[in-house]
Amino acid sequence: MGDSIPLCQSQPPNALELKDIKELIALMRKNDLSAFKLEQEGFKISLKRGMEPVITTGPVAYATPVAAALPEAAPAAAPATPPAAASKENLREVNSPMVGTFYSAPSPESASYVTVGQEVKEDTVVCIIEAMKVMNEIRAECRGVIAEVVAENGKPVQFGQPLFRIR
Repeated sequence: MGDSIPLCQSQPPNALELKDIKELIALMRKNDLSAFKLEQEGFKISLKRGMEPVITTGPVAYATPVAAALPEAAPAAAPATPPAAASKENLREVNSPMVGTFYSAPSPESASYVTVGQEVKEDTVVCIIEAMKVMNEIRAECRGVIAEVVAENGKPVQFGQPLFRIR
């Protein structure tokens, strides 16, 4: 790389000023780096680009503008309860923490991270979501058995969209 950032002499020997940190960020962008970590005696800095994956569980409510597009004369239909709803009550959902593309495997040639019937732990990687050319590993965040893979491989997912259901 050849680029270096001089440490400012007015600060303690291992500290960086804001301008130095901004230069590090610019170098990360220039070299397409997603993470940078520097540790020296008495000093530590860690920079990451993009979002950290956050797993949410439980139902997510959405406001749907579809009802506003319906003609006023149309009768309001009662929401249908699927027959399997009672059995899904004991399932936990792994929802998408971001907008991106869902991938069930690390590469097209590889096997899926998880399959239906597979036991998972909190730290088990269940999929990848690509957002802005960054591959974000999504973890189960709970113990159980994969009951359903909801998202489709290679397809876009929205924030809060269910990816998996775990029993």
